[in-house]
Amino acid sequence: MEKIIEESKQGESLVLENKPENTKKLFIESYGCAMNFSDSEVVASILSINGYNTTQTLEDADLVLVNTCSIRDKAEQTIRKRLEKYNAVKRINPKMKVGVLGCMAERLKSQFLEEEKIVDLVVGPDAYKDLPNLLAEVEDGRDAINVVLSKEETYGDISPVRLMSNGITALVSITRGCDNMCTFCVVPFTRGRERSREPQSIMKEIQDLWDKGFKEITLLGQNVDSYLWYGGGLKKDFVNASDMQKATAVDFDQLLEMVAVSFPKMRIRFS
Repeated sequence: MEKIIEESKQGESLVLENKPENTKKLFIESYGCAMNFSDSEVVASILSINGYNTTQTLEDADLVLVNTCSIRDKAEQTIRKRLEKYNAVKRINPKMKVGVLGCMAERLKSQFLEEEKIVDLVVGPDAYKDLPNLLAEVEDGRDAINVVLSKEETYGDISPVRLMSNGITALVSITRGCDNMCTFCVVPFTRGRERSREPQSIMKEIQDLWDKGFKEITLLGQNVDSYLWYGGGLKKDFVNASDMQKATAVDFDQLLEMVAVSFPKMRIRFS
């Protein structure tokens, strides 16, 4: 399924309700498909419980993160120009830290940290939970990197904040990675192999959205309609699953039915 890149949203700085106890400021921009914007919500949630409020003013930020896309050259060139801008601000405010997240981080990690030395940390799509530890490394004066791809991570246990939300529509990630290995695409190498999120965590997130008044959800994944939960692990390993795992597995059709039956008045999209 083709991932649609909404040009109007590219480079949007994201903001959520401030917590009065948080003392540091996070500026985060996202580029690429809806999965990247969904991931930025996960990142903001993780950093919110680690002392960061979001800001839309670059110059006020203690930490600047850009969630990147490697699918198109135009996106990469735009991100490089933004990094130049961040570093111009950093020359005025040397305490500000700059980090690259997402697909471009995974693909160009060595260039960013070692060759060009234009960022303080590089974090791949499966390592966002490690951000507090990586930031501690940066505070100690060391460059920080984690681009390890996971066989299990789906962020199903993270409750994403809804950044710049209209209170009506929301993104719900249900799969990560891709197994297709198309010759023209880097996704399997930047986001890893395909794995699905535990269905009850999906239902819990949708219930929370419904309780907050949301009326429409978009189920997200690189190949969203190939969703398959059999207890965790990579989809390609399903062939080796036990008879019980195969008998109790939940595929995309079944997940859609679960959502539709439980939330009959919720509009459901998938992308």
